[in-house]
Amino acid sequence: MFGGVEIIMLMLMFMIFVPLALALFAFWIWMLISAIQNKGLTDNEKVVWVLVIVLLHWLGALLYFFIGHSKRTTPLAPPQAS
Repeated sequence: MFGGVEIIMLMLMFMIFVPLALALFAFWIWMLISAIQNKGLTDNEKVVWVLVIVLLHWLGALLYFFIGHSKRTTPLAPPQAS
């Protein structure tokens, strides 16, 4: 059924791709939670980022990490007195 080469390839696949898939899933969850809790974003921006992350999966998480995540340290501006 399986030869020696096939078994080695199957083992390599499980040793490389399964941990990589788990790491990408953990990164996706981390960015999703970060977008929801980010106080530097307005409510509309949060909704947009959550949709981007959910619909584009790890690519959306990567985009958020480099574009939206940086606003995390930026506090919201205080309301203007009129």
